[in-house]
Amino acid sequence: MDSARSRRLVVLLLLPVLTACSIGDVRRPPPDRASASPRPSVTAPPVADVDEVRRVQVAVPDRYDPPFVEFVDADQAYALFATCDGRPPGRDCPALLFATGDGGRSWRALPHPRPVADNQQLYAPKGLLVLAAEPFGWYASTDGGVTYTHHPGNAPPPVLSGANGQFQVAEQDGRVARWDGHRLRPLAAQPGLPAVNTVREVEDLLVAAGASDGRPYAAVSADQGRHWQRTEVPALDGEVGVVRVMRSPDGEAWLVGERPDRTGFPALWRYRGNWQLVRADGRPDRIHSVAPAGAGRVAVTGPDGVGVVVDGRYERVSWPVGPEHYLSLLADGTLAARAPDETVLSVGPVGARRWIRVVLVGD
Repeated sequence: MDSARSRRLVVLLLLPVLTACSIGDVRRPPPDRASASPRPSVTAPPVADVDEVRRVQVAVPDRYDPPFVEFVDADQAYALFATCDGRPPGRDCPALLFATGDGGRSWRALPHPRPVADNQQLYAPKGLLVLAAEPFGWYASTDGGVTYTHHPGNAPPPVLSGANGQFQVAEQDGRVARWDGHRLRPLAAQPGLPAVNTVREVEDLLVAAGASDGRPYAAVSADQGRHWQRTEVPALDGEVGVVRVMRSPDGEAWLVGERPDRTGFPALWRYRGNWQLVRADGRPDRIHSVAPAGAGRVAVTGPDGVGVVVDGRYERVSWPVGPEHYLSLLADGTLAARAPDETVLSVGPVGARRWIRVVLVGD
């Protein structure tokens, strides 16, 4: 893993408040191609072609490494070229920022408020662009990078905390809190769980979930957290270390129980008035990423490629996605698969998906 990716991972681990309720809930960076596990020798389904390739060249010298690209939805994205030859940008290699509003068909350059810094990061929750530039602090924009507000210091700006959703888990004490526009205020009524890892609004429900002593727990609220009902989560084989609440593109609530090592195949539960344990017969031992894909399906990438859990079984699929891709759900329900040098977008309903490969390269 190169030094820039190592710093990105450190930043993410130091800022759990940024990841507690983000899309897909865990923004672990995709693995480097060099460190990805090799494909198995077993026969795999043929890899489908994408429906469209959007490859755009921008005015960036070839000494720059591939950019970090963050899609907000199927149309809007930002790209940060922040390393040269594997080292942080300097005066001879300032950070370069680009944006697209048409799904990567075209990109425009944006001014970077602090292009020379020891470490550059980009976060793009819906309606917000935030840049970190160590040691100078944070720069937040609500107008797509036209203007920025500077927030000195190491702590993320409040506006970025608020972008994680109206309801969040407070980092300080693990209680469910509501964002009031300025800070998180703990709810008067708490879900009554031994631990809460995530809380998320899914349609008309507020769902809280967590793990304690290897066991999963969950509670739901139908009135914005004024009252909670603890819900039974069926037992499973093995232990879970963290339980995440996820929303599928068609509005279903799912629980994803990460294994203590964070790489084992997760436990899955689907909410249908109660939590139902979802079997995954034939599943692989290891995964890289997981995301609900709609129509009762969960998509998974891992060392053996990509597959879906459907009707109680894990099945390999011929999507144009491989072990190097990290899955997440965007704000509009688009399934995104990010690799070090490309992003593959899946738009449309299950059974009629369109696959779009987006590649941004320098001169």
